[in-house]
This record gives sequence, structure tokens and C-alpha cells, in this order.
Amino acid sequence: MQIGIRLHDSKKAPLEERLKNVKEQGFTCAHIALSKLFEDKKYSDIPALTPGYAMYIKKLFEQNELDIAVLGCYLNLANPNPEKLKEIQKKYEANIRFASILGAGVVGTETGAPNEAYKYEPACRSKEALEAFIRGLEPVVEYAEKSGVIVAIEPVAKHIVYDEKRAREVLNSIQSPNLRIILDAVNLLDYDNYRDRDDVIKRAIDELHEEIAVVHIKDFIVKDGNLESVGAGKGEMDYSELLSFIAKEKPYIHATLENTTPDTAVASRELIEKKYLFFTGE
Repeated sequence: MQIGIRLHDSKKAPLEERLKNVKEQGFTCAHIALSKLFEDKKYSDIPALTPGYAMYIKKLFEQNELDIAVLGCYLNLANPNPEKLKEIQKKYEANIRFASILGAGVVGTETGAPNEAYKYEPACRSKEALEAFIRGLEPVVEYAEKSGVIVAIEPVAKHIVYDEKRAREVLNSIQSPNLRIILDAVNLLDYDNYRDRDDVIKRAIDELHEEIAVVHIKDFIVKDGNLESVGAGKGEMDYSELLSFIAKEKPYIHATLENTTPDTAVASRELIEKKYLFFTGE
């Protein structure tokens, strides 16, 4: 297992220093979300995503012996506004071209909501919402195939693809080797199912194990009837099901920590490494 971090969770600094800090903290890969990494939109808008920019970032990662696990492009592919959806798809295509030169493991995305605000509503769980997301995703995956890039969707309890069954429907509908899964176990949980988290995670692994390309690792606490994401080791998460699966089936997979801070990142990494060793028998 190659443990990484979201780059925007690292100590705020120029990109060159961020990567050096991440390497010194013992991480081997990172998740890039350009819009969160840089406050100035010129670094994440379509005109910026040139081959030269991609090669520059790639060179910095190579100098620090770090992989780019995920290039995040978290936009709403179920947006009901046709013109905005076209703009969103164009942004995905630009990120796919960028990733093809960058050498990112996957272009990652969540699965949207059937409204322009990208906010949860009961209709997220409708058949119509799922069909809209598949329609929005399909041409993006087709473009990824032509570019030799993997697109990975991340199921989230409050998005359209909220469980393993919906994820399987998407995979079966599009049927592309360039469409994979990012498994974030905590994102599959909400207040209604978190007490059954082991079963929820096991079902997701059983259903999606072959297509899981990247893992996100974080923790959660229950606050005011809601789940709040926190760094690994800061909440109620039991990682046994997830780490056992990785040890058995996913050698060297990119596993990026989320919701850490510069002060807690190393402790979270060391916690996961220690627990993982139990399942590897080392």
C-alpha cells in the first residue's frame, strides 16, 4: 500500500515546498485538486491546462519521488442545465488531456446531484438521477479511452451513486475498462447506516473489488445527528475490513489520507501503517 495525502491538506506553501514537505512526512503519493491547491483560478481553468504545465508538475513530483495518485475534477455530471453540463464535460476533457501528460493514476470524480447547486435532495436517489449521471459521464469516459486515461468515480452516501449497487449499475451501463472506482469507506456512511459500517464496507468490497483503483482513508465522528469527516485515528472508524482487503487483493494501491492537517498527517499515516502491518503479517 502506497500511502499519500491530498496536497491541499499539506502545509500551505509554494508547490515546490509542499511536495518537499509531503515527502519529508513519509508519504509516497498525493492527490491533486488544482482548484483547491491554488487560490488563483488561472492555475485550474481550461486555458491553463497546457502540456508545459503538466510536464512542470510531473517533473516536480519525480524530483521528490512521489506519484500523482489522483487528479481531482469534482464537478456535477448530472447538472440539469444542458449548457452548463457541456461546460462541465469540456472541463473534464481538459483534465483528462492534462492527466495523460501528467501521469496521474486516475482522474477522480464524485457523482453529483440532479440540481445546479450540487446539493443533496431526495431526488438524488431516483432512477432518473442515476440515468442523468450516466448520460453525463458516458462521453467523458469515451474521451478518456481515446486519451489512455482512467476515470474513477467515488460513491458518496449523499450523491447520486450512494452505494455499491448504484456503482455497479454505472459500471455495467458504460462497460469501459477506463472506468474504475475510488473507494472511500467513510463516504459510504451516513447517520442511518454508520452503526453497520462493517457490513456497508464489506458489501462495497464484495461488489466492486475488481474495479477499485484507489482508496481514500479518513475517519468520522457523529455530531448533532450527522457524520463529520476527520483525519484517520480521530474518530470511530474501524479499518479492519478495508485494510484486510488491501493486503489480500491490492498490492501497492494508492491510498490517500483525507481530512488531515499538517500537524496530524504523520500520526494518521503511522496509525494506518501500523494497522496494515497486522494484515500483511510483517
